[in-house]
Amino acid sequence: MTLAALNPIALVGPTASGKSAVSLALAQRWPLEIISVDSALVYQGMDVGTAKPTPQELAQVPHHLIDIRDPAQTYSAAEFAADATRLIADIQARGKRPLLVGGTMLYLKALLQPLDDMPAAQPELRAAIEAEAATEGWPALHAQLAEVDPPTAQRLSPNDSQRVGRALEVYRATGRPLSSFHAGGDKTKGMAMPVISLEPTDRAWLHQRIAQRFEAMLDQGLVAEVQALMARPDLHPDLPSMRCVGYRQVWEAFQNTELETHTHQALGAETIQQIKDTGIAATRQLAKRQLTWLRGMPERWVEACDAPGLAERVEARVAGVWG
Repeated sequence: MTLAALNPIALVGPTASGKSAVSLALAQRWPLEIISVDSALVYQGMDVGTAKPTPQELAQVPHHLIDIRDPAQTYSAAEFAADATRLIADIQARGKRPLLVGGTMLYLKALLQPLDDMPAAQPELRAAIEAEAATEGWPALHAQLAEVDPPTAQRLSPNDSQRVGRALEVYRATGRPLSSFHAGGDKTKGMAMPVISLEPTDRAWLHQRIAQRFEAMLDQGLVAEVQALMARPDLHPDLPSMRCVGYRQVWEAFQNTELETHTHQALGAETIQQIKDTGIAATRQLAKRQLTWLRGMPERWVEACDAPGLAERVEARVAGVWG
């Protein structure tokens, strides 16, 4: 076996593009281990709304970077890059192939193009920003961010207090926009690997898949899962975990109806429909952002995820690397 046969490969794409099914198909041919590239799958107790692999799927092929953080904790792109680098070496040492699978593009970019060292948290500065937001509102601070860091402001919701606050904190502490750190540090430290991107030729196909999957999550107990998380006193809606698509919309629906202690069955049909509509819309926006990231990548192999024979086409791409 040549060293090239153990090179890592990234399989990426927007949510609901079929990455998991393709990765499991690849595992039928090659002895591989999967490294998750997903900022939601890292959290424990968040299974339904993240479309976490089932116990059967996890038993079929080793998965890494799943269930490694409590929802009260954070996990950064820099931490992912360090963990993924270590795991790739470990997997290769076992004679297996590392397959990175997911849709958190900032994580992948941090691995391929290392980030500049981020400044440490500034608690006093952050407290001042939060006090300012309490008076003026987060949309006003988002407007401030748009003036000094347009790329970051464009990708953040005006009400994303955690990320807007951090971006302003970084700018006020360093005089540099957060996006400049994401532009990449020492390119010689980056990890080269083929990137296979699953992208739809028809956006309506992806939208239908997103709607079907979100409805299935509701049927499988997403509301009850969020209720259990809301019952924890250490969790709040501004945490990165609780801002994951789906979780945020269910939490907000409960807050708006003041039904935190009610069961799924007690929710009115109107509230359930609201959760469905807002959740699907938010997931579509996520997919749009993911596709924007992908189309900005200088090099990638694109496979149409809405065309027949997807797994076979990706397998042929992979065979060119792994043999």
